[in-house]
Amino acid sequence: MNSRKLLIAILLLGTGISGAQAVSKEQEVLAKYPQATTEMSLKRVSEHVYYVQGEPGIATDNQGFISNAGIVITDEGVVVFDALGTPALASKMVALIRKVTDQPIVRVIMSHYHADHIYGLQVFKELGAEIYAPQGVYEYLNAPQAAERLEERQFSLDPWVNETTYLVEPDHVLNSTRVFELGNVKLTINYLGGAHSEGDLTMLVEPDRVLFSGDIIFEGRVAFLGDADTKRWLQTLERMETSGLVGLIPGHGPAASEPTRAITQTRRYLGYMRKVMGEAVENFVPFAEAYKNADWSEFEKLPAFDAANRRNAYQVYLSMEAESLQGG
Repeated sequence: MNSRKLLIAILLLGTGISGAQAVSKEQEVLAKYPQATTEMSLKRVSEHVYYVQGEPGIATDNQGFISNAGIVITDEGVVVFDALGTPALASKMVALIRKVTDQPIVRVIMSHYHADHIYGLQVFKELGAEIYAPQGVYEYLNAPQAAERLEERQFSLDPWVNETTYLVEPDHVLNSTRVFELGNVKLTINYLGGAHSEGDLTMLVEPDRVLFSGDIIFEGRVAFLGDADTKRWLQTLERMETSGLVGLIPGHGPAASEPTRAITQTRRYLGYMRKVMGEAVENFVPFAEAYKNADWSEFEKLPAFDAANRRNAYQVYLSMEAESLQGG
């Protein structure tokens, strides 16, 4: 019996399920899903940390592979951070994990619930992993937009998202910092409240000093702001700039070997966006005029600028109108 089968046999001792049966079940789960043909590789960051990196683009580009997902390998199991945008992509990532470890995948930590991060969750749920998500997750899951977005992706990303794809509820919802150890690797999950989404988590791999930031940080590309609370997001980034990290894996883009620089880039983008749109709101300047007159030269060469920037600016303009009415 190889090491993986032996480990699973020990974990399942007394359940009536053999290690061979568990391995067979994993293979059965993965075989259910269409095979993603987009290129994906497992990149090593530190002793325990790996990740897969999506390509820049809109959500339906590259078979939906536009976001990152992280892997932490310990002697007692694997922790995954985010689940990618289709079950096919998650299945492909599991196959890559199996090339470097036989440890079972025991937990998935979700940075937030947006479509490009969550549709792979059902693969990990069917493999028996526990799902952790931030408070605010049910604001997404219970909103009609969640079902509408899934229906849209079942059309635009078919066959990788199809009629068998479903929304997965978490096993645990976090509303405060949680620290746990697995295989002598200490992991700190920080709850940030609503920033990029209705609720956001980051995860620090303590011995490696590597942070998984989710979409709080976008490396080398323009951030997608969606319906984010940019005021709170900006405050979060300002605190993170002094954190002393040695590595950072963002929700999109390559791992940052200079974490402070990566944090600063996203912080400067949000700060400038709030400044110019805030001044426009304060002076009753129409959005189109404010956008045309803004100097976007610092950011216009970044990937995804053309696809995201105007939409981002309009969202911030509207949100700052709301802040103004609230006295915020």
